[in-house]
Amino acid sequence: MENKLTDGAIDNARICHITITMSGFGGAECMLARLLLTKPELADKRIVLVLRKVDTLGEKLRAAGFTVHELGMQSFRDIPRIFFQLTKIIRTFHPDIVQTWMYHADLLGGSAAFISGYKNIIWGIRRTSVALTKDGHTWFIMKFCAFLSHWIPKKVISVAEAGKQAHIEAGYYAPLFRVIPNGFDFLNLIATVDQRNALRNECKFLEDELVIGCLGRFHYAKGQDNFVKAAAIVSKNNSKVRFLLVGLGCDANNVKLNSWINELNLQDRFVLLGERLDVPVCLAAMDIFCMPSRTEGFPNGLGEAMALGLPCVATEVGDTKLLVGDTAVLVPAQDEQALAQALLNVIELPVYQRYQMGINAKARVMAEFSIEKAYERFDAVYREIISESVV
Repeated sequence: MENKLTDGAIDNARICHITITMSGFGGAECMLARLLLTKPELADKRIVLVLRKVDTLGEKLRAAGFTVHELGMQSFRDIPRIFFQLTKIIRTFHPDIVQTWMYHADLLGGSAAFISGYKNIIWGIRRTSVALTKDGHTWFIMKFCAFLSHWIPKKVISVAEAGKQAHIEAGYYAPLFRVIPNGFDFLNLIATVDQRNALRNECKFLEDELVIGCLGRFHYAKGQDNFVKAAAIVSKNNSKVRFLLVGLGCDANNVKLNSWINELNLQDRFVLLGERLDVPVCLAAMDIFCMPSRTEGFPNGLGEAMALGLPCVATEVGDTKLLVGDTAVLVPAQDEQALAQALLNVIELPVYQRYQMGINAKARVMAEFSIEKAYERFDAVYREIISESVV
C-alpha cells in the first residue's frame, strides 16, 4: 500500500512517527524532535503519534506546524483502544514509512502498521543493556519484539553499536540493524556567563569552589549512588569541591537519594536541582561534568556537556568511547574508587589544561555528532527502504 517514490524524492515521502511520550526529557523524544525540526517545511508530510501524553516537545512540534496526536494510554487495559486508533490514523495518513521509537511503540505501532498493510516499518532501539530492561513488563515486550523482528520491521535503528549487539544476542534479526548515533542541535546548547553566574549564585556556590555536576533522571542505570560515593572520597581530599545533580527525581523530595547523601555527611556539598528546562545553563554552572552510568546507549547528557566545553569524566559504557574519543577520562562502571580518582586527577590539573580538555571535547562533538549528520544518516535509511519497496 506504500506510495512508490523514486530515490530522489525522499522529501516527498509521508512518514509517520510513533513514540511513547513527548515530554521533552527522554533521549528518544528529544532526538525525534530535533530530527523533525531540522526541516520544518516538511511538516505536512510528517505526523507524530504519541502513545501516552503530549507535553513540552509535542507542543513545540505543533507550534512548528507538525500534526501530533495524543492517544492517552495509561495502562495495558487501553491497548485495544490504542491499537484501533493507531490503525485508523495510519490508514488515513497513508504513510510511505512508519518509524517507531522504543519497545512499546515498536510493538504496538509496528504491529498496527503491519496489519494495516504498510510494510515500510522502521523500529527504534534506544537501550544498550538488555539486562536492565527486566523491570515490569519491559523485558517481556523486548523479547516479544525480538521474535517479531523476523517479520515486521524492514530496518531496526539502534542509537549505539553496543545496543545493536545486545539486542542481536537477545534474538533480534541481525541483518536489519543500522546504527545512527544521536545528533545535537548546537544552536540550543549555549549559555551566557551571566546565566552561569546567576545559577551559581542561586545554588550558593562560592567563587573559589569547583563544581562537579551530573545530568540525568534518577535511575539505577544512571549510577547516582556511585556518584555520591565518589563524591565522599573526593570531598575528603578537597574542601573546595561542590556537587550538582540535575534531572528528574534528583531533588529534595527523593528520600533514597537524600539518605545516601546524609549517610556520608555530604549535605553541605550537594545541590539537587531536579528536572530543569534550562539544561545548558545548568551545565554551564559546572566546572567538571561526571557521567557515572551503569549503562548507556549513546549518552545525550555527556554529549551536551561536551558541547558546552566541559572537561568530562565518564564510565566506559555503551558508546561512550565512540562519543568522546580521547577527549575525556573514562573509568569502569560501578567503581566509585576509580571514578573518584579520575575526578581528583582532573581537579588537580592546571586550569588551562582543564579548559583545553573542554575545548577538545566541544570540537569533537561538533565535528562528528551534529543533528545535520544524524539527519543525513536517517535520510540514507529512508532512501534505502523506499528504493527496496519500488518494483
